[in-house]
Amino acid sequence: MYQFTEDCLIGISQIDDEHRKLFSLINEAASLPADARTAKTVTSILNHLATYAATHFAHEEAYMIELHDPELELQKSEHQAFTERVHAIMEQPLTDENAAATMDEVLTFLVRWLYHHILSSDMMIGYHKPEDPFAFTPKYYTGIEQIDREHQRLFEIIAETNALIHNNVLHDKYDEIIRLLQELRDYTRIHFEDEEAYMEQIQYPGLEAQIRAHNAFVDKLMSIDMATLDAIDDHQQSYLLELIDFLAGWLINHILKMDTCIGKYEKK
Repeated sequence: MYQFTEDCLIGISQIDDEHRKLFSLINEAASLPADARTAKTVTSILNHLATYAATHFAHEEAYMIELHDPELELQKSEHQAFTERVHAIMEQPLTDENAAATMDEVLTFLVRWLYHHILSSDMMIGYHKPEDPFAFTPKYYTGIEQIDREHQRLFEIIAETNALIHNNVLHDKYDEIIRLLQELRDYTRIHFEDEEAYMEQIQYPGLEAQIRAHNAFVDKLMSIDMATLDAIDDHQQSYLLELIDFLAGWLINHILKMDTCIGKYEKK
C-alpha cells in the first residue's frame, strides 16, 4: 500500500484531498487480484486514473492562476510531461497476457512521480517569499548544532549564487556560477546524508518521509543542465533567477515544516 503521509500535505484543502484520492485510486488498482487484471479491466482502471489526474492538474493550475503563482509554467510543463509519459505507456498494445505488467508499469511510474512532484513542486504553491529569503535567521534553527550549521552553509551558497547572477558589472561570471551550483549539489548531498544518519541514530519516526523529500530535491538539482549555461544571456539569467528563488523557497519550506520537527522530537 502507498501511504499519503503528512509530509505530502501542502495545506490547500482541495489539492490535498485530490492528492489523497489519487493515492486511494492507485492502491485500489494495486490491490486488484492477478486473475482480474484482464485487458478490459486494466484499460478501464488506467483510463480512470489518467482522467482523474488530468482533472486534478486543471484544478491545480486554475488555483495557481488565481494566485498569480510564478511557478505556474513549471507546473504546467511537469503536468504535460507526466501526461505524455502515461499516454505513451497506455498506447502500447494491450492483451490479457501483458495487461498486468502494463498496469504495474503505470502505477510504479505514477507513484514515484507523484511523491516527487508533491514534495518538490506542489509544496511551493502559494509560497509567500520572506522579505530576505537568503537570510538564515533564528526561526530556522532546529537546535541541532550540525544540522543548523549545514543549513546555514546551504543558505550562504544560494545567497552567493543569487548575488553573482544579479551582478551586472561582472561579465565573466559563468564559471563561478557553475562552480557554486556544483558546490550546492555536492554540499546538499553531504547534508542530507548527515541529516538522515542523525535521524536514524535517534530513531526519528519521520525518517522515511524525510528521505522522500530529500530525493525529490536532489532530483531537482540534478535536472539543472550545466552544459546549456555556456553564456549568461537574458534568457538564462531569467532561468537562473527563477531557479534560485525555487531552491531557496524549497529549503525554507522544508526546514520550517519538517526539519524543525527533528529538534522537537529530540527534546521530547
